Amino acid sequence: MAGQSRPQTGRSTRSAASTISYNVSASLARRLLFPHLPPGSDLPPLFLSQACPRELHDEAYDLTALTLRAFVNIWWTKLTRYDKEFLPQITSITIHVIRSLEHRLLDADLALLVFSDIPALITQHYRDYRQAVSKASTSYAAGGALSLPQVFHQLQPHVAISADGSLDEEYFRQAIDHILRECLPAEDYAPETERFIVREIILKVVTKDVIPRITQPWFLQKMVLDMLGPSPDVLPESSASSASGHGYSRLSKSNIIVLLLSAIQKLSGTCIMLIHAYKQIIYIIPVVNQTRCLQTRASTRILNGGDEPVSGTSSPSPAPSTISTHAESKHDVVPPDLTRGPLGMISEVLCVQDRLAATALVQLVSLFCCSFQTFMNKLLCYLLYSYVLSASTILSVVRLSKRTLFPNGYPGPPPVDPTAEEQLVIRDELVKRIAERVPALARLVLLGDPAVSAVEGAVVPLSDEACNRHLAVFLLDALLLSVFPEMGS
Repeated sequence: MAGQSRPQTGRSTRSAASTISYNVSASLARRLLFPHLPPGSDLPPLFLSQACPRELHDEAYDLTALTLRAFVNIWWTKLTRYDKEFLPQITSITIHVIRSLEHRLLDADLALLVFSDIPALITQHYRDYRQAVSKASTSYAAGGALSLPQVFHQLQPHVAISADGSLDEEYFRQAIDHILRECLPAEDYAPETERFIVREIILKVVTKDVIPRITQPWFLQKMVLDMLGPSPDVLPESSASSASGHGYSRLSKSNIIVLLLSAIQKLSGTCIMLIHAYKQIIYIIPVVNQTRCLQTRASTRILNGGDEPVSGTSSPSPAPSTISTHAESKHDVVPPDLTRGPLGMISEVLCVQDRLAATALVQLVSLFCCSFQTFMNKLLCYLLYSYVLSASTILSVVRLSKRTLFPNGYPGPPPVDPTAEEQLVIRDELVKRIAERVPALARLVLLGDPAVSAVEGAVVPLSDEACNRHLAVFLLDALLLSVFPEMGS
């Protein structure tokens, strides 16, 4: 009996250890956010959507608990150690805000934001930056007395940012206060203490941490560099070229066999790729045809008499019954072309108008997209909501944010900015990596013979921090107007 009881004890010890480790990871949110929750019960769902997995709720609660412990509990415990209701009250306000934002995001037409508003803002940023560069050191810049950010600010003025790139905190404070007013019930919005604390925390994160960091040129370049992945290995190409060179210099049976086998391998790889692409097309066409998009703002814009500007006045969203009625009457509502914005952005970023072959290629792609406008709109919506705004992607972003902001459970040391030499290395590596990632034929047509110069021209308009802050502010305005259209009235 004793010999039989030992393995059971080992198994119970391992299971108990795994249970303890799981409880330790989940105890922080339970202890800080829900101290009165019965032990053993699950945390209440943070999101109302049924499509959200349980892991997303747990990770979001964990990130919220880490944030409150790092930025609120550290000074609140110095004021009073015995008040355990303050953090749960802030958590209740945060849950109300998150659920209200979730409801508004599900009702908003994010496809128009992603494929129409954002490309238009990026396109305008590139045009104004290049125009500011051409006007600098001329009479348009007060005889060269104005710097590049000041000339750019004259082309894109905004009340939330000054000519030198300084952010106006009062603008963001009023915007955050409006969000809290719209997202919170009256009884939760009335107490000023909790509301002011939540507002100032969000204000500090946005104006002191997020925008100053993401608008730095090296940060954008490093982020794109990480997204592109490691550089492709060029050894096989060099070895293949050397082998082919030896084959041309001395045609022997072995070299001919190697060339023949290499050609067969490339042909088989191409055939496999075509078969895989054919299967993907056969699968995706019926799925895309069942996708519905552009149900609210599209009908609102068309019925109001045309497209509304991003920074202009926008009317409130119609009622759900009106939305479904307009969505069903396809002969009254014509959805916009979602491919026009991205194609125009690519043309402006790469200066396609300077190369005849690239201009012809973009025009051919535009004609194809216009011929299949309905299908292309549904395809873009399907890709957006299935791969970009999916629950798995949001879960990955939350986990990455938690590891980045709180590497050991507490805020890590501020990252050290790279030196000027390191920033030049990052920029050169990005230009090289982009040129390598583009296929050879497309690189020759789109980027021209010196592909590096075209890529450098695309990177330069994002190399000034003050100008990048203008773009960040306009993008934030576009997002707020999409989720809160009443803010534009």
